[in-house]
Amino acid sequence: MEVTITQTDRLEQVDRAAWERLDYGGNPFLRYDFLHGLEHCKCLEGHGWQPCHLLAKTADERLVAAMPLYLRDNSHGEFVFDWTWADAYQRAGGNYYPKLVAAIPFTPVRGPRILIDRSAANPRGLKALMVQTAAQLAQRSRLSSFHCLFTEEDDLALFTDNDLLPRRTCQFHWHNRDYEDFDDFLHSLTSKRRKQIKRERRAVQDEQVEILRLGGADISEEQWAVFYEFYCNTFYQRWGSPRLTLDFFHHLSATMPDNTLLILARQGAQYVAGAFAMLSDATLYGRHWGCNRYLANLHFELCYYQTIEHCLQHRLRAVDAGVQGEHKLNRGFEPQLALSGHWIRHPRFRLAIDDFLQRETAQLDTYIKALKTHLPFKEPAGRL
Repeated sequence: MEVTITQTDRLEQVDRAAWERLDYGGNPFLRYDFLHGLEHCKCLEGHGWQPCHLLAKTADERLVAAMPLYLRDNSHGEFVFDWTWADAYQRAGGNYYPKLVAAIPFTPVRGPRILIDRSAANPRGLKALMVQTAAQLAQRSRLSSFHCLFTEEDDLALFTDNDLLPRRTCQFHWHNRDYEDFDDFLHSLTSKRRKQIKRERRAVQDEQVEILRLGGADISEEQWAVFYEFYCNTFYQRWGSPRLTLDFFHHLSATMPDNTLLILARQGAQYVAGAFAMLSDATLYGRHWGCNRYLANLHFELCYYQTIEHCLQHRLRAVDAGVQGEHKLNRGFEPQLALSGHWIRHPRFRLAIDDFLQRETAQLDTYIKALKTHLPFKEPAGRL
């Protein structure tokens, strides 16, 4: 099958139905409405994400593969931290930025980064062609690098066969081991951790806090406005300007209601905190949190215990709590490895990065082993 690969700087130029026919692994962040919403609702403007998506089409214009691709002038919102690489490249006299990145903006969630037609005769060949095309684009444009972030473990051979250096980072996920309910999950923990969680939840209850879990279709404009204020507060305090817009959250309610979840905490008549998550058929992805006052353990309640309860009630298999945060271990979240691939144009810089990654991988292996010794389960890997 012969295909032609083109680029577009606007996803609205791609037919929605054609994109949705591609295999995105059930990942809600790769759906057309999510990625298009980021562009249409002006979430990318001012944050250094310039779309340049790759599209592979047959002679009869059928879309058979796509890669969400962005030209970047910084590394904010990627969560595969390459700031030291950029610094070393700049000090050596080169320009690390701009670079090419295949990723979901602001979203460190594992999933395919090359979406393939489910009926394609040679999906491996299509994937390789897309990776090679992205690397060739970086080469022709004399960019420092091309990065494919938080992709699937099956892509390891794809990377190594096409001159991309593999890199792994650590995330934290909770797994549903067929627990009947939250108490059943607590029963799988050691006495110390079980008592800790009960104590934390009781502290929230003692504050007379009411918790609301709302699907996208049930979220009012007022509730989105309240959460957006919380969300912005978090960004202003920690990272600067917010990335997502209020219009984007409204867009999710309208176009992806079954994939959208908002958890709000109310004390009396006033909302005091909120957490935003996305859903697939199997996984809850915890994304953002904010509040307007401090209440002990409220963050744990909304971001961990309520998400676990939602998974149990809806028979989901996992909660993806994202990167960083050893404190998640005590609450039943386990370390998970996430794969990325990195193509580096300059040969000597590539060798230096390769050496760094080999040492980093050994350190990460040691770190993961140490984390696993602190898991809170009665048995080392929880209940099988």
